[in-house]
Amino acid sequence: MSTMNISLPEGLKAFVDQQVSRHDYGTSSEYVRELIRNDQDRQRLRDLLLDGASSAPSVLVDAQYIDGLRAKVRQSSGR
Repeated sequence: MSTMNISLPEGLKAFVDQQVSRHDYGTSSEYVRELIRNDQDRQRLRDLLLDGASSAPSVLVDAQYIDGLRAKVRQSSGR
């Protein structure tokens, strides 16, 4: 694992320390790693949404389409 040192103003350091104790993180590094992972997840979701928004529509999703999906799920689960 690589090491990265960051400098924070006292107010941000106090906030991080508060979050670490409030949310039962073992260290400030665990808290920062979770923030970074959450940001990665948001970026992936944003990219997927933008890809979807820029793609051509494939099928109309209406009540009939949803009912068809439900029927397929019921059929595959044996209900």
